[in-house]
Parts: sequence; C-alpha cells; structure tokens
Amino acid sequence: MDMRKLLYTSFVALALGASACTVADVQRTMDGVLAGTGGLPVTRDEVAAGLKQALEVGIKSGSNQASQVDGYYGNPLLRIPFPEDVQRVENTLRKVGLGNEVDKFILTLNRGAEDAARSAVPVFVDAIKQMTIADAWAILRGDDNAATEYLRRTTSQQLYDKFNPIIVNSLEKTNATRYYTDIVNQYNKIPLVQEVNPDLDDYATKKAIDGLFVLIAQEEQNIRENPVARTTDLLRRVFSQQDKS
Repeated sequence: MDMRKLLYTSFVALALGASACTVADVQRTMDGVLAGTGGLPVTRDEVAAGLKQALEVGIKSGSNQASQVDGYYGNPLLRIPFPEDVQRVENTLRKVGLGNEVDKFILTLNRGAEDAARSAVPVFVDAIKQMTIADAWAILRGDDNAATEYLRRTTSQQLYDKFNPIIVNSLEKTNATRYYTDIVNQYNKIPLVQEVNPDLDDYATKKAIDGLFVLIAQEEQNIRENPVARTTDLLRRVFSQQDKS
C-alpha cells in the first residue's frame, strides 16, 4: 500500500471514529485535507485544537471590540435598548419631558456592558475547554457559525452564572442601576399607570452576552472565509480544507 492510500485508510478510520458520516462525506473531507495541507492530513487532535484556537481568537477579538468606548452603544447590532417588556415606560417618560433621563440611562446601561466585556475572555476560554474531538469534527463541517452556536448551546447557563455578577458590578459602577431605579420610581408616580419593576440585572446580563456572541460569530466567519485572519499555522492547516470544498 502506498503512502497516499495508507493516509487515506487512516483518515477514514479517524473520521468514522469521530462521528457518523457517509463514504461521500469522508471522501470530500479527505480530498479537502490533502489538497489544503500539501498532502498531510490534519489529525483529530489538531482539528479539536484548531477549533478551540479559532474560538479563542474570536473571543479575544470580540471582547476587545465590545469593551471599547461605544463598543455596545455605538454598534447597532449590539446596542442595548430600553427593556422591551417595559417599553411603555420609555414612551411615557419621553411624553412627559423626561427623555434626557431615559437617554442617560440607556447610555450608562451600554457603558456597563462595555465595562463587563473586559472580563469576558477568561469566562469564555474556560467554557471551550470542554469541547470534545467529535464536537470539533461536527463543527468543522458545519455552518459558518457552527462553533459559536455550539458554544452558545453548551455554555449559556454557565456564562450567565459567571457573567451576571460582573455585569451587576459594572452597572453599579456606571450608575445605570441608580438611573434606572430613578426612572422607574418616577414612572410609577404617574397617575393611572401600571407599576413596573423588572429585573434590570437579568436583562442586561442576557443582552451583554448576546452582543458578545454576535461579535464571536463574526470573527468565526472571518477565520473560515479569510485566509489572512488565520494567524497561526494550526488555524491555516485546519481551515484550509474548507477553501477547497
């Protein structure tokens, strides 16, 4: 058996061991690997390491973007609005001349998210360490945001539990909590309105995490589609096979 056939046989065994797939799936994957890496297949371990590295690159880049001034407030995709379930509060306060107070709260709310994003990297990095080799293979053959969606699906609660106290502290530091309390109190004093008292911390935590996932998904897609974004040899080896598919 020549070397190429030997590599092919070995790779089929690895692929079938990683996840259920058809012969056609194996052939396409094998062809892409050999064409994209100069004839040297990436191993199962390399695929897992490459996916984790890609996520870390995306996490660090996304968190860095989000933590800048206006990282949330100046980005329409991330900007956290007034809580939707109490939208009538904003509308009513603007009608009675308190629009400036509402705007000030929205600004500080987003500043709190920006401040909290600075602490997001170790939280996400700890979470991706649990990714298995089989997970990595499925992600590599998945959609452009498959890694991001895997991370969201498997770590959302863990991220929430760890990120919530961070965002709470940030909201207090930027005075968003105080401004919101003042706004709600003023609203509840208006005659004939239905009083509100939603959980601002829960809302801000979920929105801040959603914003980070948006940025991570963008970074993942960039790494998959743009060879220049693959800043390490491992990333280039793992993702180059997609360029040939």
